[in-house]
Amino acid sequence: MITVSNISKSYGPVQALRDVSFRVQPGEIFGVIGPDGAGKTSLFRILATLLLPGSGSATIQDLDVVRDYKRLRSMLGYMPGRFSLYQDLTVEENLQFFASVFGTSIQENYALIKEIYVQIEPFKKRRAGALSGGMKQKLALCCALIHKPEVLILDEPGTGVDPVSRKEFWDMLKRLKNWGITILVSTPYMDEAGLCDRVALLQNGAIMAIDTPKGIVQGYSRPLYAVRSGDMYRLIRDLRALDIAAGCYAFGEYAHLSLHTDSWNEPDIRLYLLSKGHEYVEVHPIEAGVEDCFIELMKP
Repeated sequence: MITVSNISKSYGPVQALRDVSFRVQPGEIFGVIGPDGAGKTSLFRILATLLLPGSGSATIQDLDVVRDYKRLRSMLGYMPGRFSLYQDLTVEENLQFFASVFGTSIQENYALIKEIYVQIEPFKKRRAGALSGGMKQKLALCCALIHKPEVLILDEPGTGVDPVSRKEFWDMLKRLKNWGITILVSTPYMDEAGLCDRVALLQNGAIMAIDTPKGIVQGYSRPLYAVRSGDMYRLIRDLRALDIAAGCYAFGEYAHLSLHTDSWNEPDIRLYLLSKGHEYVEVHPIEAGVEDCFIELMKP
């Protein structure tokens, strides 16, 4: 469905994308996971035919994103990271406008957006600018879907909304798969990687890994422990001072400690911390998550 081949893009001296290549299968939810500034928006704007690549090429349904942009735009649904609908128009007026742009109507494709639209229909006379973050997100998705696109491109749809709205949004995406829509979604939230069929980990404009979420995690080979004590700052400092420590980072109330060797285990780590004067020490082995894998891949 989507083929990206050696795409690069620069803004003056800033290299936003570096030789990016991947393929997305029809009906797949493909996630591009990376922090702010990784190049996700530049990549998605190229695929949405809104930005020219510096080099390389990309095709959607064998149509080139540069040469065939007019034909592609009728096949794509694009939801940018920043809310970009008409804030002075009502919910209903925005939806009617986008339907008319694509030569369709709300009634013609209502079945596709029904489960989403019923949640905002009570506010259909409210101006879009007065909606909450979650409601704006649902309206933007309805407008991106109203012409029944074959490919849906979503740039950080969960940014700026509450966790409940984020979960609801991903539930909607899973239901949209049943319509045969191919979904390309970017996010800075590592926990959302597990909701995709496959993911590409992007950092500094380059892809570090492409696999299923399970495959990404299974590729992590170091011993990993969750550790906490009464002084998190000093805990991380002391753990990083260990010769056998491959890395140590804060993850909520715990520090995740990865080791170069499996010669140490929980009692050894606990004794080391007690010798450093730590109190309320807790240590237990854990399975790596996508964020642990991302950090590991970022190491030189």
